[in-house]
Amino acid sequence: MANADAQTINVEVAYARPDVQVILPLELPVGSTLEQAIHASGILERFPEIDLNVNKVSVYGKLARLNQPLRARDRVEINRPLIADPKQVRKQRAEQQGK
Repeated sequence: MANADAQTINVEVAYARPDVQVILPLELPVGSTLEQAIHASGILERFPEIDLNVNKVSVYGKLARLNQPLRARDRVEINRPLIADPKQVRKQRAEQQGK
């Protein structure tokens, strides 16, 4: 939610692993980007496996670029790399059901 003076916005940065998930609330200047929110959250220090050159980011599940400006109440999500190709998994499942 934007503050009364409209100079800052409230956003969240989220990351999840199978064993833990975090959502970190932040107050940032209007015009801040996804990348600025991620750095300001401190999440990169908390989860050193995050590599912004590898991990994709999204806002409420919709893929986004690191330089995308944020809006009030956005939730920045850091996505883990896929461990399997979804198309291959579906193909294998269909083959097994056909047997």
